[in-house]
Amino acid sequence: MRTFAIMATAALAMTAPAQAADFSDPTWPCIQRKVERLSPGLMWPHPIEEMEHSPETAAAIDDLAARIALRRVSLDELAPRIEAFVAAHGSDPALLGQVFKAGFERLSAQRRAIIAGIEDYSLKQIALSERIDETRVEMNRLMEADAPDYDRVDALEERLAWDERIFTDRAQSLTYVCETPILLEKRLHAIARMLLDAAG
Repeated sequence: MRTFAIMATAALAMTAPAQAADFSDPTWPCIQRKVERLSPGLMWPHPIEEMEHSPETAAAIDDLAARIALRRVSLDELAPRIEAFVAAHGSDPALLGQVFKAGFERLSAQRRAIIAGIEDYSLKQIALSERIDETRVEMNRLMEADAPDYDRVDALEERLAWDERIFTDRAQSLTYVCETPILLEKRLHAIARMLLDAAG
């Protein structure tokens, strides 16, 4: 556990943005603070109420929400889709709130899945860090013996080097993954602003 905290922090600190870290949760290895669930009310200033839609409008909402949830679709590419939706179905803030809600639910589900994956990944890193510590302890014990088993020490040294390399490579790859929940949150904020601007 000690090794995990030291190595993960060192690997992430090189590239992660400066934010308040929260180490109270041992399954969360990211520098970014863990926020499991987002609230649409923090992004959309109007009440989002249930509405009845024609099949055509419901299909259009679902299609636009699906595009909102596709991270490979840039905001610039999304803008004309929003304009086309407004041209076809109107700029009622309540209607656009339904679009935002549908897109929010899709992106939030993706975000929660990513956070769960980070937690699972972190548990595997913790287990590997414990194995690294155990290997070091055994190596020290063998070297302190009156007749050290050098073959065993060599084998442990090789395993230690391999485990540490895997651990460090994994920790560095977490940099992008740790940023993803925040990128999704920023995308939702930006989409809310686009829809609100379209409402006029």
